[in-house]
Amino acid sequence: MVRLIPREMKFFQMFAEMSANLTDGARLLQQILQNPGDLATQVDQLQEIEHRGDDMTHAIFTKLNQTFITPFDREDIHTLASSLDDVLDFINSAGTRLKMYKITQPPPAAAELARLIVDQTEQLAKGVSMLEKNGQVAAYCVEINRLENEADRIGRAAIAALFEHEKDPIHLIKIKELYEVLESATDRAEDVANVLETVALKNA
Repeated sequence: MVRLIPREMKFFQMFAEMSANLTDGARLLQQILQNPGDLATQVDQLQEIEHRGDDMTHAIFTKLNQTFITPFDREDIHTLASSLDDVLDFINSAGTRLKMYKITQPPPAAAELARLIVDQTEQLAKGVSMLEKNGQVAAYCVEINRLENEADRIGRAAIAALFEHEKDPIHLIKIKELYEVLESATDRAEDVANVLETVALKNA
């Protein structure tokens, strides 16, 4: 008699928790950029969220190695976890640069980019929540891509204005790098959307 081994469904819960933690990090970064008072404490809190994300990623990898039948391709589970972790890494890097470079008055464009990152992470969380139900994730992925395009536009305009108006070359380098890290976070969110779309298509 053949015994059917059920697929391990805990991955969906683990990805939901990982997505929620990512959104927490994005919201805290936006808060820091809008109100950088007590910068060191807030950045430390952001790093705690990033460390929690690392632990979640490691837990998914461990679970993957222990699981015989997964709910979708093993490679896609690994890629999705890594991609989500990458977004949080860049969010944390933006906070780290604020503290390291002593940027006590971030420009408004930085907070605007952070707002777009928050929007992206909220869309990612919704997309991830649809995987277990084999639901439609395409609309969330399209919105994430649109937000990334908007971030590119804002980032290019902000860097152009920086070179036009900033006279202090050291400060220019610091702010330019901050913009680039924030834009990289939006790029990585788009990478996650591409993974979600791939998973959805394979399991349609």
